[in-house]
Amino acid sequence: MAGETPVKVFDEDIHEDAVLEKLGYQQELKRSFGLLGMIGFSFSIVTSWTALGGVLIVGVESGGPPVMIYSWIGISIVTLAVAYSMAEMCSAYPVAGGQYSWVAVLAPPQISRGMSYVTGWFMITGVLAMGATNNSIGANFILGQANLSFPDYTIERWHTVLLAYLIALTATVVNIYGPHLLDRISKGILIWNIVSFFIVIIVILATNDHKQPASFVFHDFQNFTGFGTAFTAILGLLQSAFGMCCYDAGAHLTEEMKNASKDAPKAIVMSVYIGAVTGFVFLVSVCFCIGDISDTAASTTGVPLIQIFYDSTQSVVGTCFLASLVTVIVIVCANALLAEGSRSLFAFARDHGLPFSHVFAKVEKKRQVPVYAILLACVVQLAMNSIYFGTLTGFNTVISIATEGFYLSYAMPLLARIIARFTGHAHVLEGPYSLGKWGVTLNVIGFVFLLFTSITFNFPTVNPVDQGNMNYTSAAIGIIGLISIVTWLTTGRKHFTGPQVGVENVNIVKEPHGPGEKGDSNGSGSYGISFDNNGG
Repeated sequence: MAGETPVKVFDEDIHEDAVLEKLGYQQELKRSFGLLGMIGFSFSIVTSWTALGGVLIVGVESGGPPVMIYSWIGISIVTLAVAYSMAEMCSAYPVAGGQYSWVAVLAPPQISRGMSYVTGWFMITGVLAMGATNNSIGANFILGQANLSFPDYTIERWHTVLLAYLIALTATVVNIYGPHLLDRISKGILIWNIVSFFIVIIVILATNDHKQPASFVFHDFQNFTGFGTAFTAILGLLQSAFGMCCYDAGAHLTEEMKNASKDAPKAIVMSVYIGAVTGFVFLVSVCFCIGDISDTAASTTGVPLIQIFYDSTQSVVGTCFLASLVTVIVIVCANALLAEGSRSLFAFARDHGLPFSHVFAKVEKKRQVPVYAILLACVVQLAMNSIYFGTLTGFNTVISIATEGFYLSYAMPLLARIIARFTGHAHVLEGPYSLGKWGVTLNVIGFVFLLFTSITFNFPTVNPVDQGNMNYTSAAIGIIGLISIVTWLTTGRKHFTGPQVGVENVNIVKEPHGPGEKGDSNGSGSYGISFDNNGG
């Protein structure tokens, strides 16, 4: 009828479910996330400005403000090459496995399953170690405020570990009993995050009356590592690399998104842009407001950012207020990281990539969440947090493990695409989000960057090196790599499946009604699914 608004008869979820089914999976998780919720979810994990504040000690000791700021600009730019590349793959293959699933589809057939399997182990290591790191950051912020409020209180390592345990356990309870709240929490924390950012920046700039000169912020090199200038500058990259990480989060929640093939790629790229801008403004503002750099690095609070807040406001209450804004973000981030980690474990177990995969691939029907995968993610996080019991540099070690695990898992699908192109097995990615002719260039730029940073994460951070301050990242990553190879040779080679790769594209086909056929009132016809089988 004239003047009537056409009724939308096609549910976009049908398309997403069809793509998932054609890759060999059944839709088991509830699709509740929209675009805004997923941007909030992704940014609550990336949340660059709070991540940079949480590991500020790394940048302060390894080059100081100039390295922190210039490395952030450089890493943000090259990270976009990685993010755009991943967004294109996510659009074509919106599956919770993310990186390892893309490798299985895009790598040459001779190496695809083995390469996918190793990628899965690196991916899981990265996301679970990042969760453990975030738990420690949250614990540090809470204990730092306690120390500031009660100067006689001395922070012990075991205090940090136990509080990190509490944060992990709280996130586990929310993930199991409140999965329906994740979308609403993500939207709320996006607003909280941005508002808190402006409050922190405005307050410290307005209250600080002893700002550093521009030469200190943009020129004067600081070195507390004991190494030479060049090596120290490379070490300083770790802070920026950690601050710009985890932007793949949207890929692992695609099976819980309403329009994943379009919205997940947008969430990946948008989280990087928002993170880059807020991170840059935050670093410049903090560096102008920092006090004596030696005193800041050696703050009894254990958190240089809290010391900067106090030096600026000269108020314990004001400092705790600002620190509490950050603490809320970190605690919500713990919830999101556990969700991402559990979905990654669930997807990998679904493809028979883990011991006892049949257990961790189960989805609790009532709540539609992988409860056993959530519990496994929690246990692994607790184990990683326990590293701090044994070594003073345990915090930095877990940071390095987390960042390197992520970066290696990011590098593998880019390498798979590069190898496929040179061996004649290149795939045309037909998703709604396409890079066209720029795809290969961005793949190469992103891969070179990821390879370089993955090497630097293994370097010791303090000289002279001894048993207590040694960087054990290479040993940890080596063990993970060895486990993946051994389990591949013993069980993975026989049982690991990965997604099906016999489909290039899935199309939505509108089937019009002919004269006299039944249809809707406006004659718009009906929708169906057709698959283009091009041999994969």
